[in-house]
Amino acid sequence: MEVKHIVKSVVADSIAEEMEIEPGDEVVSVNDTKIEDIFDYQYLTEDTHIVVLIRKPNGEEWELEIDKDEDEDLGIEFENGLMDNYRSCHNKCIFCFIDQMPKGMRETLYFKDDDSRLSFLQGNYVTLTNMSDHDVDRIIKYHLGPINVSFQTTNPELRCKMLNNRFAGEALKKVDRLCEAGITMNGQIVLCKGVNDGPELERSISDLTKYIPYLESVSVVPVGLSKHRDGLYPLEPFTKEDAKEVLKVIHSWQDKIYKEHHTHFIHAGDEFYFLAEEPLPDADNYDGYIQYENGVGMVRSFIDEFEEEIEERTPDSTIKREVSIAGGMIMDKVKKELIEKLHEYYPNVIIHNYAIRNDFFGERITVTGLLTGQDIIAQLKGQPLGEKLYLPANLLRAQSDLLLDDMTLADISDALQVEVDIVESDGHDFVYKLIEG
Repeated sequence: MEVKHIVKSVVADSIAEEMEIEPGDEVVSVNDTKIEDIFDYQYLTEDTHIVVLIRKPNGEEWELEIDKDEDEDLGIEFENGLMDNYRSCHNKCIFCFIDQMPKGMRETLYFKDDDSRLSFLQGNYVTLTNMSDHDVDRIIKYHLGPINVSFQTTNPELRCKMLNNRFAGEALKKVDRLCEAGITMNGQIVLCKGVNDGPELERSISDLTKYIPYLESVSVVPVGLSKHRDGLYPLEPFTKEDAKEVLKVIHSWQDKIYKEHHTHFIHAGDEFYFLAEEPLPDADNYDGYIQYENGVGMVRSFIDEFEEEIEERTPDSTIKREVSIAGGMIMDKVKKELIEKLHEYYPNVIIHNYAIRNDFFGERITVTGLLTGQDIIAQLKGQPLGEKLYLPANLLRAQSDLLLDDMTLADISDALQVEVDIVESDGHDFVYKLIEG
């Protein structure tokens, strides 16, 4: 089904506004070329002289000749940000978290995307099984990057098993094409105990090093296991000893790779360090936090930002307030230590710290981003919260005020009878909000 590229809004003082393009208009073509999706649109509108064909809601067509600076944006936002239909995932991965979600949640949460275009636009990881040769051709033609690849393993047979897709092993050959074309990539391995760990992890890391420098980094993150796994592949959680072994493998490879390539390349997710009860690496180990959004180095960055903020401040006993902050279990120990340090600087600021147990998905899920409003309310009801409750920003779905269970910040505020505010995911805002916000 053909997708029409309908204008949702026009940026003020933009070229589009000057050309009298309006919401509801359809962008038909650029330079007589039909637009397939957002990649075509961005590529075709880079030139300094372009011709845009607009169709008005009444059917009238305008051909607009536009002279502009190279790469200058027209200022158009579309109803469909991808400018095409979203491609769903056809794999049945043994570790898929969407398959572990309970029934009755909003429909969009059950959509499995495996769309290479979302990798560039939103940082999503893709398995390559849903990527056609045409997709690869366009990535190379437009020299797009980086693309985030969900490898899991470089063993073709094992990859077919893990993704439940007989073409999953063959799809890895697309990485060779992307590498040969100089396309920047980042990788991910979702580690499953007894499946792709141990010798298989060693093999995967060894195989992936041949793609350096175009493959800039690879993260190794533990599989998330909810309590809703009836009928699914039997997976077991990593123990403390397992996590230590994973870190031993990764650190050993980091040492080898750094000597040859001056990059650490392979990184363990923060969860492995918490599970192993080992200290987080220093900032230099994360190679510029390439995998930050994938939970790699996020905690180290947060702590360092906190320390930077504190160093710029002077102890002040005149500030008096009582507030609270809540989040996932995984950050509880770190937050306690930081709050103790804050108390040294601000002895008359009372901060109640609450680690929320994930009853909705199960206690094995400890990250903050998968908490629900109902768990927050249930566990904070009747607790001292002070004048304001702070919640981490990653609780909210992208560009919305909704938590996973469709509850809003206002719902939580009403239920707990306290003002609720958001703390951004950085140590500077953590200090500012708790002390001054």
